[in-house]
Amino acid sequence: MPKISVEVPQELLDDLDSHVGDGGKFVNRSEAIRASVRKTLDLLDEIDARHGRLDDDAE
Repeated sequence: MPKISVEVPQELLDDLDSHVGDGGKFVNRSEAIRASVRKTLDLLDEIDARHGRLDDDAE
């Protein structure tokens, strides 16, 4: 799996970390970020589909 590097504001990282670890929804930051990216892309696809901008071959 390719690795990427991003810079995020501390406030966003703190919020992310509140969902990671014991009692959190995710085991680690990577899992949380992957889930967030997937969800965001799904939402963007839904918006594009409503506006007729979704290319059926891209799905």
